[in-house]
Amino acid sequence: MRALRRWTILLVVLAGLAMLALLLWGWARRNPQDVPWAPLDLGQPVGMFTGRKLTALTQDKAQCLRLLDRAGIRYNALPSRSDGAQCGYDDAVRFTSGGAQAIRYQPATLGISCPVAASLALWEWDAVQPAARELLGSTVVAVDHLGSYNCRRISGRSGSDWSEHARANAVDIAGFRLKDGRRISVVRDWKDKGAAGQFLHRVRDQACDLFATTLSPDYNAAHADHFHLDQAYRGAMGWRACR
Repeated sequence: MRALRRWTILLVVLAGLAMLALLLWGWARRNPQDVPWAPLDLGQPVGMFTGRKLTALTQDKAQCLRLLDRAGIRYNALPSRSDGAQCGYDDAVRFTSGGAQAIRYQPATLGISCPVAASLALWEWDAVQPAARELLGSTVVAVDHLGSYNCRRISGRSGSDWSEHARANAVDIAGFRLKDGRRISVVRDWKDKGAAGQFLHRVRDQACDLFATTLSPDYNAAHADHFHLDQAYRGAMGWRACR
């Protein structure tokens, strides 16, 4: 009788585990953005592992370009560039008009790594435009930036590590232009207590879900006038910075 009871308990436990596995499998199929093994899809909502999957694209240029194409993002691939052992890029793109992205980047000469481009597109769709509609009653038509590629070290100090800007793997965002003519500026509106400041803080926070590094005026004085966004690859489970 004792042996039969033990087998009964074991079968009940195994059945429970099997049911739990089926539930988890079904949940994972419905929420691929929240599981680490599901392929990245730019058409899916932002989930727990979206940011890490975007950063991982720094290791797979071909897959990154395929994702841009699949999402309807219009771009021109830029020629490879080399400025020494630490500077240059071979995966940079430039957004063009007419694609799934509605925001223009000013100046229009912005060239960014493919993973940063994919992340900016998701940021627009899932963060910037929804926040603009809710908090500002308008949509964003253009983003003012301070550039991407710059062959330099972090903080410009000779002993520092090389910046992600040295590989076009970063972009500095200075402000947002709305369809109704208003301009939201990081340097002017970050401390605003109204809708403009709320908008900037929300899109900064949501950028942290997409980029490996997100730095804002809360970080230091050097970032008082812009958001620094990059996709620094620090290993599959490397640390991420949000400030």
